[in-house]
Amino acid sequence: MERDYPAILHPIIDPLVENPEALIIRVLPGETKRDVTILIVAEDDDTARLIGRHGLIANALREVIGIAGKADDSNQRIHLKFESFNEEEKQNEEE
Repeated sequence: MERDYPAILHPIIDPLVENPEALIIRVLPGETKRDVTILIVAEDDDTARLIGRHGLIANALREVIGIAGKADDSNQRIHLKFESFNEEEKQNEEE
């Protein structure tokens, strides 16, 4: 059974950001079946909020979603990756 990680994360993350409508959460395949990468894309300021000082918020989110990955005995390893829209725009301009 595959978990709906965006549905788990949205209620936690949406109140933390200024523009939840612009928030994108995507599940990407990992290197193995056991690995799952969750990409969280938000505006610059919101990405900074989600990471927090010294990565405090990001680490807390990793803890919460890590528990969800182990809850059904699938023992999945969850990796969170944070990006901002402005970074993507800069990359597109450079290409």
